[in-house]
This record gives sequence, structure tokens and C-alpha cells, in this order.
Amino acid sequence: MTQLTSAIAAKFATLALDHLTREYPNKLTHALAGPQDVQGPRALHPIFYGSYDWHSCVHGYWLVLHLLERYPDLPEAERIVALVDEHFTDANVAAERAYLDLPHNRGFERPYGWAWLLALSAQLDTLKHPHAARWAATFAPLTDAFVERFEEFLPKATYPLRVGTHFNMAFALALSLDFARTTSRDALAALIVDTAKRWYLNDVGCQAWEPAGDEFLSPSLMEAELMRRVLPAEAFADWFARFLPDLAQGEPATLFVPVTVTDRSDGKIAHLDGLNLSRAWCQRSLARALPAGNARRARLEDAAQRHLDSALDHVAGDYMGEHWLATFATLALEA
Repeated sequence: MTQLTSAIAAKFATLALDHLTREYPNKLTHALAGPQDVQGPRALHPIFYGSYDWHSCVHGYWLVLHLLERYPDLPEAERIVALVDEHFTDANVAAERAYLDLPHNRGFERPYGWAWLLALSAQLDTLKHPHAARWAATFAPLTDAFVERFEEFLPKATYPLRVGTHFNMAFALALSLDFARTTSRDALAALIVDTAKRWYLNDVGCQAWEPAGDEFLSPSLMEAELMRRVLPAEAFADWFARFLPDLAQGEPATLFVPVTVTDRSDGKIAHLDGLNLSRAWCQRSLARALPAGNARRARLEDAAQRHLDSALDHVAGDYMGEHWLATFATLALEA
């Protein structure tokens, strides 16, 4: 099975470093309360102004720090450290936090950007590097902002969002639960577990009516990947058998067939490369939760490799994918 190597890590780190400080082209998600809010990306976001959009810049930083943790002798290590030192300053964090604290920005980047910010924070917390503790302490106001947002939002969110785009709640909860457990945020972890059970525990016989034309997450597999984190192993096995009862027969078939990407210069169609990668991530993770020799495990492992094979060669090439796909390729390769 294809896995992450130091050579692939170096390639991905170089890709990310080349776009983390690339301000344009840029797709702002920006609400204006008045003429004073008409500003460029770097003025609005002195840390997360690159990588085409805010959330991609956030998980681009997660990616380079994650690769630095995995491969401390990475050729790009010095560039990574210098970049984070330059951008993760008290002044820059205060400016990012001030933007978030504006009343009209309470929903900014919910939930995808929220989750990736917390994933980045967890990476800072676990990183074994001489500068890591300082970076994490500097970053803390942003971490606190998104913990507070999740704790405020989840109790009033009656229904989940199941689409396979940035609004998918299962993806956001999966990353945020990992953060909460890694950093001992017990109240947040309990809230996420309770919310996931409230939304998904009674789901049975998944039809997997997917993909849609711009999805980069599988609503079905992402829900299962969240519940793998939420439930004890035996309870998850029971839930998973009810959720996808015909998995051993390769049904629903759509979950096992890599999707077709017709135009990688189209930002929405290019999402489908991400779908192939994120499916491979989920398929590999879910396979690991099943016993060796289980027919469902073999189905998932085979599908994961085919999805990876269809997408890995396209991580670089067009900026519409290049500014973000390496993150999901890394998740898939490490799963």
C-alpha cells in the first residue's frame, strides 16, 4: 500500500511553502460592516493571507508542521521554522483575533476553518521542536476563540450538515475531537461526542447518494470516520454494520469507484481530486477498525489504493488543486 515517505514529504512541504505566502489569487470570505473593511488579504489576515483562501492557509501550516514532526531532518525544515517564526507573532495573532471578534464575523469559516485551526493548534501542542512551546503559547488566543465558538454553536445546532464540502459537520467534529483529546479539553470532547451521537447514532442503511459535482468529502465515509472516533470499538462495529450493511458486497457501489475529474483548472471540479484522496483516508482508517481477514476490510483497502492511484499524480499541476490537495494526500498516505 502506498505510504508517506521522506521524498513525498519533501515534495509536499515545498508545495506548501510556495503558496503559504502567495497572496494572490485570493478568494476572500469577508463580510463588510462599512468602508473601513475594504482591505486586501494580508491587511485582514497577517498570518493566513496566502494559499488562495483562509482555511487552506491554515491547513497549509498544519501540513508543514506535521511533516516537520514526522521528518525533523526534512530539507525544508529551516524554511518551515523561519516562516512560522516570522508569522506567528503576538501582533499577528492579535490582528487575526481582532478580525474574529468583530460581531459580524462570529460565523466566519464555520465549521471547516474552525476545525483546521484547532488541528493546527493540536499540532503545535504536540510538536517536538525547540520553538514549539513558544509558538503554541502565542497561538493560544486563536485556539481559545474557536473552542468558544464550538461550545456556543453545537448545543443550538439541531441538525447536522451532510454535504461533502466545507460545511460538512462530521469532518469538523472529527478533527475537533482529535484536538480536544490531544489537548485535554475534556468539556469540548464530551460535547462533540454527545453531538455526534445526537446527529448520527441512529443512521442505518446508508444509501450514499454521492458524489455531488463539487464535493471533496464523502458524506457517508466521513460520518463513519467520525463515529469510529466517538464510539468504543465494539459499539462502533455494531453501528458500522448497520450503517453500511452491504459493505462486504461492495455496496453502495459509488463508494468504491474513484470519481472522474474533467477540468483541474476549475476550482469546483478540482474538488473531486480531493474527494478521491479523502475517501482513501477514510477507507484506510475504517479498514483498520475491522478484523484482519474480514471481507469488508479487504474491500476498503482495495478501494483506498485505487482512489489514491487516481489522485496522487494530480496534487501538483494547477493552483486550483495545488494550494490544498497535499494536505488530504498526507491524511490518506498516513491513514
